[in-house]
Amino acid sequence: MNIRPETPSDTSAIALVNKLAFGREEEAQLVEQIRNSQYYISELTLVAEINNSVVAHIMFSYINLVGQETFQVLGLAPLAVHPDFQKQGIGSALINVGLNKANELGETLIVVLGHPEFYSRFGFKASIDFGIKSPFPVPEDVFMVKPLANYHPRYKGSVIYPPSFHNI
Repeated sequence: MNIRPETPSDTSAIALVNKLAFGREEEAQLVEQIRNSQYYISELTLVAEINNSVVAHIMFSYINLVGQETFQVLGLAPLAVHPDFQKQGIGSALINVGLNKANELGETLIVVLGHPEFYSRFGFKASIDFGIKSPFPVPEDVFMVKPLANYHPRYKGSVIYPPSFHNI
């Protein structure tokens, strides 16, 4: 398996992986909208290849955390693995590479909406424990954050996602 940043030639394969993984178009559309926005981070949009074929994709992009101050933090979404390659550790490998790269880039905090059993393995914890509120009416344990090396406790407030997230 090879994990690397996406390239323009990966666009259609990434869209297909997202469509197949989620069984719908919305996540593929979200990826495209983020890619064409100021929130896109090319170094943190990764693919996993097996035999030179894209089988998985992860995207970290900028979102805002608004409290007494406004901070730009990372949102992890989406993470997609082709159904034929799920449950083989590929998604976990993408997360680990992405977390390491985000730390290298000096990022501070990552936000994710997902399964606590899965994401807690990577150090994600309920956002409410950090004074960070979800913009969605979801159970507290599914909206999580992972503080990175440059995290500071003053990072509190409400998460504000870019407009592209409101379409999914």
